[in-house]
Amino acid sequence: MTDSYLARLGRLFITPYSPQPEARSFLDRAQTQQNEMAEVTVAVLDAAESEKYFGIAVAKRGVQPVYLRVQNRSRSSLRLQLVNIDPNYYTPLEAAGVNHFSILKRLSAFGFVAYLLYPLLALLPLKLITAYFANRRMDEFFRAQGFRLGPIPPGASNAGFVFTPLDSGTKVVHVCLHALASTLENGATELAASEDAATKAPPTEHALHASVDFTFAIPVPGIAADYLRRDFATLVPASSLVDCNVATLVTRLTEMPPATNNARDTRLGDPVNLVVIADFDSLLSAFAARWDESETITLMTCWKTFRAFLLGSNYRYSPVSSLHLFGRNQDIALQRTRRSINERLHLRLWLTPLTLRGKSVWVGQVSRDIGVRFTWRTWNLTTHRIDPDVDEARDYVIEDLLQAERVEAAGYVDGVGPCTAKAPRHNLTGDPYFTDGKRAVLVLSPTRKEPRYVAWS
Repeated sequence: MTDSYLARLGRLFITPYSPQPEARSFLDRAQTQQNEMAEVTVAVLDAAESEKYFGIAVAKRGVQPVYLRVQNRSRSSLRLQLVNIDPNYYTPLEAAGVNHFSILKRLSAFGFVAYLLYPLLALLPLKLITAYFANRRMDEFFRAQGFRLGPIPPGASNAGFVFTPLDSGTKVVHVCLHALASTLENGATELAASEDAATKAPPTEHALHASVDFTFAIPVPGIAADYLRRDFATLVPASSLVDCNVATLVTRLTEMPPATNNARDTRLGDPVNLVVIADFDSLLSAFAARWDESETITLMTCWKTFRAFLLGSNYRYSPVSSLHLFGRNQDIALQRTRRSINERLHLRLWLTPLTLRGKSVWVGQVSRDIGVRFTWRTWNLTTHRIDPDVDEARDYVIEDLLQAERVEAAGYVDGVGPCTAKAPRHNLTGDPYFTDGKRAVLVLSPTRKEPRYVAWS
């Protein structure tokens, strides 16, 4: 037997629990934002860092610790809204409970070999006792490390972990802090001052406090997102950039290619029906909270895709096939998955040399997968079947980002041109589609704000 196997055998009957709270390499990737009310620092642990720090492989149980430090700079107490970080967060004791040691889990990990250990089952009471105390220590440690809810007094700070569902790639963390009335007397005064003089209607709860919002987009090691292969600075050199006013931009956008094409530029594919105006960081943070990045195509990701296809399961970061524009495949691929790998929205974006008030202009294509069908046009003889109403997927992107409050302006310009369901066009794999021929144009904001619609065309 190898030393590692003997070590596993020893842990089978004795349960060690040794967290390492001094292991804080994740702080090297921490981000800090601040204003006159607060300073907030956020870091997201990857699988290896969380296992070392908490002494247990929490990522295998779908738990991802997010480190948070809040320094109150205001004259009022601040309170963190946990549901804004993730409505499905785990409490510290819940996160610990998910990761508790279990003798049944240990034995099942050994499979058939466990039966060979039958004579050693006399040591089972020792295992149960040590597991009990290890789980107690785990509860205490997770509870001590959790971010304690409650008012943060003026000038004070609070730090700890929020336990969220697991994400890889880019994790968006929205920190919302509410400034509370400092005393009951002050609160009553504010209530009285905010009453409507005519109706004497009671004020809303917002009369009691203001709020401050910070949005973080934290890269988390774990997947090889396809856009990491792109060097956008050299892809579109600064010397080739064309800064447009609105009128010029609309003209240039309507002159963009009507549809994607194949690698040889001999056949047209899906319509180019989306325009996003934003710098790369704002684009990624706006989408990453609600969409997933796509991994590069490798033997491993192909196997995971194939397995998800066979089992009808989900694979959040599945690679997407290449479409081409401007002589290259997509620069960024994003997806919104649902029940299985066969049901998702695909979004591909290409960087253009155009800018609007210094913001990059991206053009792209979005469609909704609604199933799988046989085809001779792909190497694996199958392809996703798209919803032929491609305008629905285009408008879904608008509604989704409006709900995220990341849209500064939205509108439409002319694009591929209209076609009907009775006389559809077809993409590269032969799927029919119909459209009103417009391209949605979205100007994204780096922070949350109220949107406006613009008559671009």
